[in-house]
Parts: sequence; structure tokens; C-alpha cells
Amino acid sequence: MPADDLELLQGTLDLLILKTLTWGPRHGYAVASWIRATTDDRLHIEEGALYTALHRMEKRQWIEAEWGLSENNRKAKYYQLTAAGRKQLRAKAALWTDYASAVFKVLETA
Repeated sequence: MPADDLELLQGTLDLLILKTLTWGPRHGYAVASWIRATTDDRLHIEEGALYTALHRMEKRQWIEAEWGLSENNRKAKYYQLTAAGRKQLRAKAALWTDYASAVFKVLETA
């Protein structure tokens, strides 16, 4: 996969995760489940990609994590947005909206 494609995919996944966390702290499985449910089962996030993205965003300080108990009383790492993450979400959402708009213009051309 070309580097540009990989960067686009990572940026899109980061955007989806950041948006998911605007609804409050969630553990990884809950993040993936929310994305799947919100997209009417059209987007499935692979576990490896999800946790790679979460760790990358944690290193960038866009999110922070804390251990807690899941709904099943299992130990789980809960992720939440930081101020830097909210700023990044606004920036990424604006870029992605512009990008999607440009793609739709091309697709709608007769």
C-alpha cells in the first residue's frame, strides 16, 4: 500500500476514534462497537489497527488512558480525549470534510 494511502487510512481512523471519544471515555472494544453501530455495520475496525491507533494517539497526547472495569467486570483501559485531542479532532474533521467534498464533486460530474 502506498504511503499516501496508509496516511489517509490512519488519519481517517484517528478521526473516527477521536469523534467516538467525544461521547465520553470508552475502552477499545466499545470504541470499535460504537463505530460499527453508528455506520450501520459498514465500518469494522480491526483490533490490531484500533490499538495501534489508540497507542499512537496516546503518545501524541490526543487521548489519555486510565484502567477501570468494563461492563463485564473485566479490567479494561478507558480512553478519553484531552484538550489537544479536541483541537486535533476539529482540525482533522475540517480537512476530511474538505477532502470528501472534493471527491464527491468528482464523482457527481456527468
